[in-house]
Amino acid sequence: MVGLPALAGTQNTAAPLRFEVTIADSVQKGEPLTGHLILCIARPADQQHGRRGNPDEPCFQIDESYESQEAIGTDVSQLAPGAKILVDDGSFGYPVAKLSELPPGDYLVQAVFNRYERFHSDRGPGGNLPPVWLPPDKGEGQQWNHKPGNPISAVVKMHLDGAQSGLAQLTLDHTIPPLAAPEADTKYLKHLQIRSAMLSKFWGRDISIGAMVLLPAGFDEHPKAHYPVVVYQDHFQEKFRAPATWREDPPPPDATGFAKLLDTYGYRFYQDWTNGVLPHVILIVLNHANPYYDDSYAVNSANLGPYGDAITEEIIPEIERRYRGIGAGWARGTLGGSTGGWEALAQQIFYPDYYNGAWGLCPDPVDFHAYQVANLYDDKNAYQRTGPFASVAIPSDRKGDGDVTAEMAQVNHYELALGTHGRSGEQYDIWQAVFSPAGADGYPQPVYDKLTGEIDKKTVQYWHDHYDLDAILMRDWPTLGPKLEGKLHIAVGLSDTFYLNNAVHLLQKNLEQTQAPHSDATFDYGPWAPHCFTGTLPDWDQSAGLDLQERVLPLMVKHMLTTAPKGADTTSWQY
Repeated sequence: MVGLPALAGTQNTAAPLRFEVTIADSVQKGEPLTGHLILCIARPADQQHGRRGNPDEPCFQIDESYESQEAIGTDVSQLAPGAKILVDDGSFGYPVAKLSELPPGDYLVQAVFNRYERFHSDRGPGGNLPPVWLPPDKGEGQQWNHKPGNPISAVVKMHLDGAQSGLAQLTLDHTIPPLAAPEADTKYLKHLQIRSAMLSKFWGRDISIGAMVLLPAGFDEHPKAHYPVVVYQDHFQEKFRAPATWREDPPPPDATGFAKLLDTYGYRFYQDWTNGVLPHVILIVLNHANPYYDDSYAVNSANLGPYGDAITEEIIPEIERRYRGIGAGWARGTLGGSTGGWEALAQQIFYPDYYNGAWGLCPDPVDFHAYQVANLYDDKNAYQRTGPFASVAIPSDRKGDGDVTAEMAQVNHYELALGTHGRSGEQYDIWQAVFSPAGADGYPQPVYDKLTGEIDKKTVQYWHDHYDLDAILMRDWPTLGPKLEGKLHIAVGLSDTFYLNNAVHLLQKNLEQTQAPHSDATFDYGPWAPHCFTGTLPDWDQSAGLDLQERVLPLMVKHMLTTAPKGADTTSWQY
């Protein structure tokens, strides 16, 4: 246990607790570094309360809930070899805002340096916005504590007291190792990566989109068959999951708990896919991690680039070319949950002729009157509502029984500790990166002050005009309505962990009032169901949605066949 004696000849107010962090020469290798240092401080494992991840590594014990361990972040610009990084009360912490407020006790201490690179992208009215420093994805899905090459320290035991003067020192002496080898192709499962010309132009460097493609049973035996395509929208995936894993062998006999559930449904999915239970389609999972998040939200964005166009004009056509997709809008469908639920709906709405049905399950906010619980249009502050004599904090996360586990201010301060300028790689920051215009400094224009929660109504108006799906549907219904008949299907739990049901209710209310045509969108609500409820067709069976493809794929194909134009290929793939 390393103790921190008070500095000789100083008072606590003159020399509060602080850290000096260095990066070993063997790690930095003589080059200046720009990035964000995250100092993680955790109670010893025997004092933690059911935390996820490795209890012996503090940097895997940080999350947005009230149970999180401590993270203190500081920006670093062009750090010279051998130079020290100072972490003190000028650095921003979460859940404890200042290092001087850290309670006395024995702690485990660790630090990670999230490396940034300079991006000069083709953005702004004249493509002339200043360059930005961002964490490049290294194939891990934009996870700062898993990113290969990020400097990291060993875990050190220390006795700390924020109220006492002291100097602690820490050295980042190794890096996060390379990723494990990717899963191999099989007869059915294929992997590909393509360079996107559109995104590469935007970012000023080569940018790729990846895909995992599940080929139908009989693909090799029927070389003249062409197939419908279903796009499963989701977060970055190291291995195929749509949402069940793909498992070509029976579950191991010693599997237990959720791992056993995953293996069981993964193998059942393989069996149903290959024995004729499921229709013969090409099922695609896309990977489009980027410098802001593990996923682009599958739309065109001022800060992320034209991901929507890159998906619909580059990678899906390439997959259809390689693997004999029908290549027509009537023979494409899309589905997903949470982030993927919003993406499925957004792609259907923004590209109404490209898809013939979207199943958006527990979708991220589809109406910014219900930005989870905050009302970006009517509230003045995203963190609290204030009456004539009192105020109430706005929640962000809850359990299925309604127990609040995080408030808006708390989650956003968690993100601020992980990265400034929207670079945390977390939820509210990616919504801002996708939905906001670029600011004068090149980074996403804040929709509210990250520290105080004060809402910028001008930026909210931009969000409304470009990405509020409910507002866009109402504004453009005369054009969109006829193109979306039979295509919109939404499910959400009434106790959704992130209150996403609030926005879905607003969308349903507005769609029920539409005319010419009257919307036939379907809505399915799961009583007491938290995140992510995937529908009751058939009854929800507590499978964590792992049977989603078995339930939805037949519905999608039935709709395709019902609406296929005259002369379309509805037979070559039905064998």
